[in-house]
Amino acid sequence: MNTVRKNKNPWKLYETEVAHSRICDPACGVSPAEKLTPEHLQLLRNAFTRQQNGGQIHEDRPKVQSVRNRGGNEKRGMKLEEFQEVMRSVVGPDVEDTWVERFFSEVDISCTGQVRWQQLCSYLLLEFTERERASIPRAALLDSQSLIRHCSHNKREPTVRLVAVSHPPPLRYISVSKGGQISVWSSSLHILKTLGLAGDPTEEVASTRRFRGWTSDAVYMGNVHKVAIATDCRDLHFINVSTGNVFQDAHLFGFRSVPTALCYWQDAQSPEQPSLLLMGDEKGGVHLLWFLNPSKGLFKSPSKAESGPQRIFFPDLSEHSSMVSYRHIPNVHQEPITRVMFEPGTNVIMTSSESDNTSVVFINVTLTQEPYIWKVKQGAKCFDYDASLQLMVTGGCDRAVRLWTRFITSRPVAALFGHRTAVLDVAIYQPVGQILSYSRDAELRVWDISSHHCLKSVVLQFPCQQPGRIPEHGNFPFLLLSPPLTEQPLLLVACKDNLAVLSLSNTRRGGGGWLTDEGREPGLNFSSGPALSCAVYNPALRQVATGHEDSSVSLWDVETGRRRLQILNAHGEEEITCMALDSSHRRLITGARNGTIKVWNLLNGLNLHKLEPVDTSEVTGLTCLHDNQLLAVGWSRRVAQYDIAAAKDLYVKADMSWKSSGVHKSDILAVCQCSALGVIATGSYDGDVIIWRLETQGPVLHLQRTTQAGAGPPVDGLLFLQHRAGNRKLRNRGVLVSSQAGCLCFWSITGQTHTYGQFYAPEQPGERVLSLSSDQPQNTILVSGDTTGWLQIWDISDYGLDIQHDVNPVCERPPLLQRWRAHERALVSMDVLEVTGRLFVLTASADGSAGLWTKEGDHVGFFGQEVIWNISDPETYQRKAQRKLTEDTEDSTERDEMGIKGEVPGHAFRDQASQEECCSQASLTSLAENDRKPPQQPMVTCKHTISSR
Repeated sequence: MNTVRKNKNPWKLYETEVAHSRICDPACGVSPAEKLTPEHLQLLRNAFTRQQNGGQIHEDRPKVQSVRNRGGNEKRGMKLEEFQEVMRSVVGPDVEDTWVERFFSEVDISCTGQVRWQQLCSYLLLEFTERERASIPRAALLDSQSLIRHCSHNKREPTVRLVAVSHPPPLRYISVSKGGQISVWSSSLHILKTLGLAGDPTEEVASTRRFRGWTSDAVYMGNVHKVAIATDCRDLHFINVSTGNVFQDAHLFGFRSVPTALCYWQDAQSPEQPSLLLMGDEKGGVHLLWFLNPSKGLFKSPSKAESGPQRIFFPDLSEHSSMVSYRHIPNVHQEPITRVMFEPGTNVIMTSSESDNTSVVFINVTLTQEPYIWKVKQGAKCFDYDASLQLMVTGGCDRAVRLWTRFITSRPVAALFGHRTAVLDVAIYQPVGQILSYSRDAELRVWDISSHHCLKSVVLQFPCQQPGRIPEHGNFPFLLLSPPLTEQPLLLVACKDNLAVLSLSNTRRGGGGWLTDEGREPGLNFSSGPALSCAVYNPALRQVATGHEDSSVSLWDVETGRRRLQILNAHGEEEITCMALDSSHRRLITGARNGTIKVWNLLNGLNLHKLEPVDTSEVTGLTCLHDNQLLAVGWSRRVAQYDIAAAKDLYVKADMSWKSSGVHKSDILAVCQCSALGVIATGSYDGDVIIWRLETQGPVLHLQRTTQAGAGPPVDGLLFLQHRAGNRKLRNRGVLVSSQAGCLCFWSITGQTHTYGQFYAPEQPGERVLSLSSDQPQNTILVSGDTTGWLQIWDISDYGLDIQHDVNPVCERPPLLQRWRAHERALVSMDVLEVTGRLFVLTASADGSAGLWTKEGDHVGFFGQEVIWNISDPETYQRKAQRKLTEDTEDSTERDEMGIKGEVPGHAFRDQASQEECCSQASLTSLAENDRKPPQQPMVTCKHTISSR
């Protein structure tokens, strides 16, 4: 067992997770943090001080004195009426009462009816802290786990350059190794073709005519569908990539110096217009090759047919003057040029070198203007420029990433430090306002342009890396791709003979804070959301809270189906597995797959507490006792307790005083409490149900259902029938219901005999019941939901009240009042709720939707649907959808009339033997095929579900 408590820092799980953010319904109005100024806060403080000194309301003085006489440090707070009066005097007489009431409720999270100055300060501090965090965006890098491919044809040589070829579709990549090996890759990084650069044709022996130099750079020429490759043999190779048969088309050789960097520009609107190939060389000069008629070719066609590529001696280039124009700008730098770029709008050539005096130079093509020269100690190995931002970024051997404005060369806007080795490449990712930098030790960093913060640092795990040795790189490791070339922005990084692909976000991703629907990211509509994992109804606020696999939480208005609040990345990127409400119903507690537990303010989405994880594995159940003592269970197999009532800090330690070590032999999957009997029940994967006494914090009873297979199936759900437990005549009968492999078992926990009945609930063999609920004030019905999306309502008013003898292991099912298919996938959570004097059923499914139904089976609607409902007006319900749901069961309904008479269907286990056989078979199926979590089905959206029904 990987126990977090043994580690020095149990809070590390929280520190490394992605920050959460809040999206609020604009109808909630302006938050107090936005409305209150520092002057308002000073006036509020003075009002609280006067009130505490007894200078306001005289009739409350004896109460204040009694508190002081007890020697306590707690000072009397303001009640709502006093608080409203103070807010009118501080903010103004026009302040809305509803806004003040909401403000009061957000601060008085424990529902004491009073607000103290210390509480108000803590609330505002937490709000302002989250707002400050919201100003720092999240890194555009979506996942640090990159896709890595090995360039097996590189012969252990590094990749110098990687280019993207868009014609002919689909997208392909072409990598060029230092030794001249060319590899063509598919968009999923599978090698399609390989080619080697041609050697010297003057060699007499053909077998020795192989390329013997080193490549220095490569560039894709989009309008002519060629790749130009520069080498240290002072030449250029032009590779034709217009068809699947990649071949060398032309060879321009005999330059006076070695080309070290290439850049190509074409008029995207008019591809037939002249295009420009720029070359920086080892002597610091720039060469310009204007291709005057690219639609007809780069060079003049040869007079006679030649075998192999067309060879052109550079001094003879004047013979091709009708097709190409050449110009040379010498001595731009004192060192070899490392990068070259071209800005067509201003006709500016941008070059860099590792020279201290001419690190970066912006020079006009006409040479009529003075060049802009940037000086950086140890020069610039790389740079990038964005015209829309008027921003240049440089990196080099001094390990700093520097930001420069377009016309100021004297000093940088900022110098970003953090890399431990030389910076090899930089890229400005303009859509999200971030910078990507990469150093020689394979570290990738993401920087925010506005705040200059390092948002993320990742060391790419290339297979070629060896401990203590820095891997070899080419001159140009980066390839940044954006739509429309790719559906999703990508960053490709080359290290030695390996390529890595990393996904980027195409929109700016905010941190935490209070956002509105106008500031949200596209695609976050609930109707297209991920699978649900849990849901709970809050009767105090008349809201439904849903937890999702993508770690988001949504709060819905049960009266309209409209979303009021959404928390994104509530547990970073970990799936939310369970949730519960505190005693006041003002706080929501959520548990995640990685063992973290958080407490949230349901009114504003603030994260109030982070609870100490006791294990790095899944939290499966949470229950809050009447005094706000929270109990958590999961794969740790133990019961952890947290005191969230007295918690004042963000971090709350776990209390492991429960005598739970070694009691459960397998992972705990469910927990349920019964305050009337003072006990809780936990169920585990091996079928054990343990009853614990709250007073002693120890186990008192062990229940287990046996089958023909011998082993008990996993406990998928537990439910205490609270009305029976509180009735003296019924508390010794079947008060606990457990769900195991589809069989619902009724248990007594106080009588001498504990088995009070069991029956198989799903209509199909081998299914499971993942969720149970009942009308707790009366316990007349039991609602079950299975893994096929079917919901059943049973009449249990007289069920589970008679002892079940061992000779009769399986009894008949209770009357079935209603059944319908509520969702396309498994029902993971259900709740029976009473609103406006009527009973409704809340359902949440793995298909990504949560719905509301009447007890009679009418479909109120799905939460998040476009058309809102009025729960008091049945005319606004989605009745037609429910009727269509039952069309496929019309035949069986006509046969047995089960929906009207409440009788057991004729085809469903009429005798005890057949039912017992099905229970046993279901147990075997559950153990053999099902994992410890509900089956994860493909998601079906709300909108699609409605239309399909």
